[in-house]
Amino acid sequence: MQMDTEAVINKLTDMFSSDTLAIDLVKGRRGIVSVRPSAITAISGYLYKSEGYRFIIASALHTRRGFEIYYHFSLDAEGMILSLHVTLDSEKPQIESLSNMFSASNWIEREMHELFGINFLNHPNQEKLLSEGNWADDVYPYRKEFR
Repeated sequence: MQMDTEAVINKLTDMFSSDTLAIDLVKGRRGIVSVRPSAITAISGYLYKSEGYRFIIASALHTRRGFEIYYHFSLDAEGMILSLHVTLDSEKPQIESLSNMFSASNWIEREMHELFGINFLNHPNQEKLLSEGNWADDVYPYRKEFR
């Protein structure tokens, strides 16, 4: 049975209604669902195990709202992309790691930790990936100063 992005999002938001904060359908085969950070592993697991999505990559940015992470998932056979969006606290940015569920998230979480200072809880190896000798341990080059 072929299912479109909107149907998958509706099913996801029905199951995780208390953890869903916003929905944005983009061009029919792409969607973004903003969720509570505490639900990222449960919702990612659901997409993977129940809906057949695979984890592609994650991306982060630092905004006035905090540290925002987009976790990108693909349902390759249908050409659908679904992104889970979380916003983390600016003072203590942390979230559960997905690397114990998806080995593909290991390096990108290490990179986000190194560049933004986001702590990925229960990550198996948050050692430096890029910056050895390039900047001090307590410097996060992608953090912004907002006034």
